[in-house]
Amino acid sequence: MYQFNFGPVLDNIDMLLHGAWLTVRLSFLAMVIGLVVSLLGAVAKTSGVRPLSWLVDAYVEVIRNTPFLIQIFFIFFGLPAVGIAMAPNTAALVALVINVGAYGTEIIRAGIESIPKGQIEAGRALGLSPYNIFRHVVAVPALRNIYPALTSQFIYLMLTSSVVSVISANDLASAGADLNASSFASFEIYLVLTAMYFVLALGFSALFATIRRMFFTYPASR
Repeated sequence: MYQFNFGPVLDNIDMLLHGAWLTVRLSFLAMVIGLVVSLLGAVAKTSGVRPLSWLVDAYVEVIRNTPFLIQIFFIFFGLPAVGIAMAPNTAALVALVINVGAYGTEIIRAGIESIPKGQIEAGRALGLSPYNIFRHVVAVPALRNIYPALTSQFIYLMLTSSVVSVISANDLASAGADLNASSFASFEIYLVLTAMYFVLALGFSALFATIRRMFFTYPASR
């Protein structure tokens, strides 16, 4: 009969909570920067400028068709060969931003292309500037359409961030691995880690749901 031993977990709960905070911070930064990259990529891809579109297409295809583990290994272990060395946490952030930026680009691109051309032509007829047309006629309705898919990708990013522990970046998975190496209470540790990632995913889901209610539920009042 297996004897459960949560003692090492309870004795080092502060270590796991600190790792959870680092995961939240890393994921949030990657989401914010990745959203900017996604917007720029989507605008470039739909701009009609072929060189830009081809460049973004190449970026998206390379990232979406290679494993994230290989991408982070390339950034952390490969780039130093050409003189670009990064600390583990920096390499982890760069890898996450590049990865989510590619997927986000396609999601936002689909949202932009879902806007009827008639609405854009109506904006021009009203004398709106290209910036205001993009902001009010294209960007806001497009974000409303793709918000669920985009936030799901962000939550998946948070869960994927556990992979960065392979390069010794500081996060929840890394804290769990360190604790497991010293206590060998693998079942209890990874059971608690599973629960903690589940709670983090629910927390991000609740945050995104709140943002959706605030900005996208009542378009007539905005």
